[in-house]
Parts: sequence; C-alpha cells; structure tokens
Amino acid sequence: MQTPSTSTQVTLEVAVHNHPGVMSHVCGLFARRAYNVEGIMCMPLPGGKQSRIWLLVQEDQRLSQMISQVEKLEDVLQVRRHGNEMRIFDQVAEFYR
Repeated sequence: MQTPSTSTQVTLEVAVHNHPGVMSHVCGLFARRAYNVEGIMCMPLPGGKQSRIWLLVQEDQRLSQMISQVEKLEDVLQVRRHGNEMRIFDQVAEFYR
C-alpha cells in the first residue's frame, strides 16, 4: 500500500529455494540491520522447489546495500527491484477492503 510520505516504497521480488528457514534468513537479514519491512508475501512456485518472496520496503540510501546482502544468502537465487509498477501489495489490500 502506498502511503503518503516523503519516501518511496519499492517491492523486492526474491526468488529462493523452497525449504524451511528461508523466510527467516531473509527477514532476519533486514531485522539485524534495523531495516523495516512494510509488507511480506510468499508463494511457492509450481513444482515446489522454489518460492517467490515479495518484500515492501522504503527506498533509502541503504537499499542497494541491502539488496546486495540478500543476494549473498545461500538460498537466494535472484533479487529484482520493482518501483511503482509493481502493485501486488495494493492488489492484496484491495481484495481485503
């Protein structure tokens, strides 16, 4: 959900191996660096070996470093950064209204 503020929210799409503990590793990285995650969604992909995690975060000067750190996690396959064109969190919010 886009909230009125001076900072911009972006969505990180993280492709990961699907097994226990992956979400904890990804979110733990953000928590250890005191980087707030505004929204989290995760879905397994067909076949069950991979999942997609979407993270809604604020864009600031630390974001590129955070992406670099996430990419180094063992179970992370790819990280893609999306701007306002990615409306997945808005669509879920609309569903629940």
